[in-house]
Amino acid sequence: MGRVSRRHLLAGGALTAGGAVAGAAGVALGQPQEAPATIVAEPVAHGTQTVPFYGVHQAGIDTPAQAHAAFVAFDLVAGVDRAALVRLMRLLTDDAARLTRGRPALADTEPELAVLPARLTVTFGFGPGFFAAAGLDKLRPRSVAPLPAFAIDRLEERWSGGDLLIQVCADDPLTVTHTQRMLLKDTLAFARPRWTQRGFRRSRGSQDDGVTQRNVMGQLDGTRNPPLGSPEFDGAVWVDSGPSWLRGGTTLVVRRIRAEMEKWDAVDTMGKEFAVGRKLDTGAPLTGTQEHDLPDYRATNELGLTVISETSHIARAHVDSNRQRIFRRPYNYDEPPGPDGRPDMGLIFAAYQRDVGEQFLPIQRNLAEADLMNDWITPIGSAVFVVPPGCAEGGWIGAALLG
Repeated sequence: MGRVSRRHLLAGGALTAGGAVAGAAGVALGQPQEAPATIVAEPVAHGTQTVPFYGVHQAGIDTPAQAHAAFVAFDLVAGVDRAALVRLMRLLTDDAARLTRGRPALADTEPELAVLPARLTVTFGFGPGFFAAAGLDKLRPRSVAPLPAFAIDRLEERWSGGDLLIQVCADDPLTVTHTQRMLLKDTLAFARPRWTQRGFRRSRGSQDDGVTQRNVMGQLDGTRNPPLGSPEFDGAVWVDSGPSWLRGGTTLVVRRIRAEMEKWDAVDTMGKEFAVGRKLDTGAPLTGTQEHDLPDYRATNELGLTVISETSHIARAHVDSNRQRIFRRPYNYDEPPGPDGRPDMGLIFAAYQRDVGEQFLPIQRNLAEADLMNDWITPIGSAVFVVPPGCAEGGWIGAALLG
């Protein structure tokens, strides 16, 4: 009972503080002091908000992006088989469902840290090694595999690969940290951490929900995303054919992209906009005035040259069909600068799509071939995962595959 009472007190209790407010000059002139001020805390609206864990799809994909994220990849230890993976996913599902409700995990040693879920979501992904360990490699979608080598890549092992992914997102960084730690404890008997990437966006409430976020290079990132909840989103993201165990799921590509900030800083605004194909201040295409105006790739200037270069970022990433689109849910990262003061920052590029081979790969090939932005960005990490569908209450993630 004590634990429940503390949780309720922390989530909804009022904090009062009294204090006299009077200027020294006012006292000297004989003016009366103001009455003690009483400060009453309002309910913590953002902190107490929850996102349902159970459902047809896993949360954390079509959820409006939270302010903070951790992507944690694991390598399964030797001897972990299908039966062990069933135990692991049952345990992870149960604790994730509890934490997203603002309740402590079963063996939570710091239950006080679980009371403010702050729109917490936990999303699980399975890499190629997961299928191999389960003896189910024949069920793995063929394009869920390491991406082919691209000339622009400078991939580092410490940011690449992985058998299991746990994506943790919330509007509060302490919630992310606590959830990450609890789920790491669950996993250590089955797997070892391979890499962890922590990311951030604008703080919740600093902009209206739905406003396109900027990355550390100042660009609006995600303008042409299919809108959440739209038929375009559903058709691009959720698997709607093929094996029954995957329908309602999706696939995820995580790319760590370093921003070459010192080189980028040396370019003037016109050069940056030419490379991107959009105006930096509004995000509008160079042929438009508003962010969501459709680019006109045929428009020419007075010299007869196309206004939007065919090697600009938006031109190389353009696709003709909604089914070919990908859904980007990126986060910025900013690590401590090196001893020479050079920045280490960039983007955790998280792309969701029905099929990596049909959607992500054609776009990435176009970008790698001739994107002007390649002069200022360097992919240093890459991993691919299946994200299975969600589950009903009482079920567990991955049951249709493993069960």
